[in-house]
Amino acid sequence: MRTHASRTPVQRIASGGVLLLFVFAIAVAGYRYLGDYGWLESVWMVVITISTVGYSESSSLSPGLQLYTVLVILIGMSAAAYTFGGLIQLLLAGEIDRLIGLRRMTAEIANMKDHVIICGFGRMGQSLAEDLRSQGRVVVIIELNADRIREADVLGFACLTGDATEENTLESVGIVRARTLVAALSGDAENVFLTLTARNLNSKIQIVARAELRSTEKKLRQAGADRVVMPTVVGSRQMARVITRPTTADLMELVSQREFSDLELDELRVAESSLLTGMSVGATDAHRGHKLLIVAIQSREGKLLFNPNASQVIQVGDTLILMGHIGDIQAFREKFNQPVESV
Repeated sequence: MRTHASRTPVQRIASGGVLLLFVFAIAVAGYRYLGDYGWLESVWMVVITISTVGYSESSSLSPGLQLYTVLVILIGMSAAAYTFGGLIQLLLAGEIDRLIGLRRMTAEIANMKDHVIICGFGRMGQSLAEDLRSQGRVVVIIELNADRIREADVLGFACLTGDATEENTLESVGIVRARTLVAALSGDAENVFLTLTARNLNSKIQIVARAELRSTEKKLRQAGADRVVMPTVVGSRQMARVITRPTTADLMELVSQREFSDLELDELRVAESSLLTGMSVGATDAHRGHKLLIVAIQSREGKLLFNPNASQVIQVGDTLILMGHIGDIQAFREKFNQPVESV
């Protein structure tokens, strides 16, 4: 429930303005029917009363009308002070600049296509957003917490304040045009509901969901999640790897830290137009000619083949997992007429 203290300056101005108009109308009617005034005179009386500019007619007021005038002054000035307080807060807090920026950001989001929607800007959401941006992905944030929204705005992310589980919020960030949605809200139940809503709005979007409990994974997949990530499980596996296989852990860390090196693991989905179609792994000369390692091949049915032999034939829809330097991977793509496609 929204409290009085949590009202935004715009809400204060709006509610205060409505109250001020209501008081003005009641006061005019009161002077019209309680005193010997016409409508225009009643309006004049209310204006000079609430504005406290003073008037000489006070001596001609009856005791009852004088008491009524006191009430008009108290209530009218309170409503006016509340309204103007919101206006001052609007100016001092830079709310006008925020509203202008919001309109500009709304226009920016309206032009987005194939972007990534991150729902939740906690520690995981922020880290993910920064990593995706470093990889050239267009990211938009949905967050209900005002402090986190300000943080996202300071970091330069397109963001929207709202409940990510609401359909109109997802539609506002262009879910029908987005490529991926990340459900990174704080609660598992929220992420399940978000996944269900997002899948209903866009049947083709890739949904990656966060889960804290193992029992939630099945529910998320049933709701429509393509991938489920459990940070505690991932973290514990990484810690176990550091303890039992430290050199392997260092290698994987090296690959994941893009700012440390241009060495990376990349995924290449074989398109119909690609010259890779029908070729064997050996014929690509990936290792000797391009200094690349074909770590694995995933078929379009989802079967994963690690360390494929040279005679393995590459088919349309296969996904090649390559390891090497960014420039070498790009040269490999260009040689085989393989378009850049996010998988």
